[in-house]
Amino acid sequence: MALELFKPTLWSRQFIANMDRVHVFKNIVDTKYQGELSFGQALKINEIGDIDVSDYSATGGVTWQDIDDAGRTLVVDQKKYFAFAVDDVDKAQMNVDVMNGAMAKSSHTVSNTIDAYIAGKYTEAGLSVSNMGTSGTDLDIYAASGGHDGVLGVISNMNLYMNRGDVPADGRWAVVDPNFAAYMKYASLVDNIDGGIKQMPDGRFVPGYIGSIYGINFFMSNNVSNDGTTYRIMFGSSDALAYVGQLSKIEAVRREDYFSDGMRGLYIYGAKVVRPDHLGVAYLAYAGYSS
Repeated sequence: MALELFKPTLWSRQFIANMDRVHVFKNIVDTKYQGELSFGQALKINEIGDIDVSDYSATGGVTWQDIDDAGRTLVVDQKKYFAFAVDDVDKAQMNVDVMNGAMAKSSHTVSNTIDAYIAGKYTEAGLSVSNMGTSGTDLDIYAASGGHDGVLGVISNMNLYMNRGDVPADGRWAVVDPNFAAYMKYASLVDNIDGGIKQMPDGRFVPGYIGSIYGINFFMSNNVSNDGTTYRIMFGSSDALAYVGQLSKIEAVRREDYFSDGMRGLYIYGAKVVRPDHLGVAYLAYAGYSS
């Protein structure tokens, strides 16, 4: 057995390609801060505070305002690894099915872990909302109700509160769980909720996309934060959350005391709510298809 033929770039490429197929929350976060990362690295996200506008008079002169630094720091503070045994790494990487299968399993688990981590950022939402439940009292919703407790009423309120909060119209999104998606289907708001890779209005093919309503792109994920009864549905714009992640290392090793090789990889990442005022959450419980 020889490990000198091991090609880490080849395995990394397979891992990343499979990861993109299942990584739902990555489609709604700002990833422009990606780059060469290291664990513990702090990335400064620059942002300028509000600029005042004052009345002008020819005799009053101009009052100069100091620019406030409203920047935030995103820390790469999460790391996860995978490790699995394989009879012969060199032979495995020559078999596309074996290599792709191994990387698909690994990347699927890592993607789900990251998605759940991002979904947990609902606690930092700062968009002002009402009639959408609270962390202590959820809103019982129905598919067919015509009021604010109906699925269309919830979506309408998402749009309303984002409009009131001056949330950018471009890049609005909501990530819902399968229950909410089923209610949308029952109410004839969307056609397909199989969770596969779909084409969005902008031409991108992404996982979890189920449709657009009121200019809000809806995605379905099993990783929406919940306690089994209350589901915390996040919605906002693409500048609300920032995310960085990188496959830091992947390597093949000879497993000591075993007649086999081992494959292991380390993934590092971090996420930050950078615009809480552009992020909202609805606390929902599903009461039935008809009220």
